[in-house]
Amino acid sequence: MAGPHPVGDPAPLDGLIPASAAIGASERDFGVYLHVPFCKVRCGYCDFNTYTATELRGVKQSDYASQAVLEVGAAARILAESGVPARPAATVFFGGGTPTLLPADHLVRMLHAVRDTVGIVPGAEITTEANPDSVDLVYLRQLKQAGFTRVSFGMQSAVPRVLATLERTHDPERVPLVVAWAREAGLDVSLDLIYGTPGETIDDWRASLDAAIGQQPDHISAYSLIVEDGTKLARQIRRGELVQPDEDLQADFYELADAHLAEAGYSWYEVSNWSRGIEHRSRHNLSYWRSADWWGIGPGAHSHVGGVRWWNVKHPAAYADRILAGHSPAAGRETLDAATRETERVLLLTRIREGIQVSTLSVLGRREVAGLIADQLIDARAAIGGTVELTLTGRLLADAVVRRLLTDR
Repeated sequence: MAGPHPVGDPAPLDGLIPASAAIGASERDFGVYLHVPFCKVRCGYCDFNTYTATELRGVKQSDYASQAVLEVGAAARILAESGVPARPAATVFFGGGTPTLLPADHLVRMLHAVRDTVGIVPGAEITTEANPDSVDLVYLRQLKQAGFTRVSFGMQSAVPRVLATLERTHDPERVPLVVAWAREAGLDVSLDLIYGTPGETIDDWRASLDAAIGQQPDHISAYSLIVEDGTKLARQIRRGELVQPDEDLQADFYELADAHLAEAGYSWYEVSNWSRGIEHRSRHNLSYWRSADWWGIGPGAHSHVGGVRWWNVKHPAAYADRILAGHSPAAGRETLDAATRETERVLLLTRIREGIQVSTLSVLGRREVAGLIADQLIDARAAIGGTVELTLTGRLLADAVVRRLLTDR
């Protein structure tokens, strides 16, 4: 289970959000995220808000879709009563947990609720995450027929020893099967990889990259393993059972990934994401980096509308109690001030390939651009053209670049 909630203000039981959230809303994209908080087993590194069958305190997974549908309806009502103009969803994303632990028709019910209540724009991107051992061809065909356009498989590694350290349960040989089934069903495919697992070698990582590229997915994500406090992995490292991931080796992993992926025709568009062409970028994730609006459905889900951010109660039992009582499941919220919104804007836009416009930075931030060019952290040609775009070295040091752009010196 994930760590504590952010510090914020209590959220009202009616869920209404401040009128300030409506300002400029018609000019921002709107998306819907549906969190399915169930996993067959808990991976040792995972800090997401997920629950195995023994942790549900009597809640039934089979009831969850109906509860989520109720929150979808509440979302439409709350936005309307808060004065936020109605906007159909440009993207819908099912994440978890493992959404595909639920029967396909449960995901379809939730998607239909979004379509019937909020609306979905023509040509919207509709994605679900999936574990390779949680779907088959029939399942994927059901999703496609309902309007899903994309599936993101948690491959993580092609090396059994690395998967065992991560406590992933799927057989790596199943990945080619599920990718082929997704293709046959007519879905775009993304593969998620993790690098820097304790004991993973550069040859292990190269094998995983080669295996992923060999499936010719439309999109590949490669994330550095983060050791989160409170996880089993953190305890194993603290006890000396596993070795803390080495930062220099993780940089080597990243550079290898970028080189291999570029050679195979994938272009980076965000620090941890590569795609075959602009049309295969994750539009839903881009909406986060561009500070668009989204409503998060489900236990622990976060939402953001017009600088107002809130988060739901975490446990599925608490979530069910709130929803069935007709109350908002929001546990807390915060209204971001102008300074915080600016910090987040710079932080998020700097991570994507299109970067951030130099002209929108503070005077002090603009003064840092020349030094960032000299340090080879941003692309000189792009900067001369008015855009901060990270170089390969800059991507490895993205947080440092952001700190300099936000400098108060």
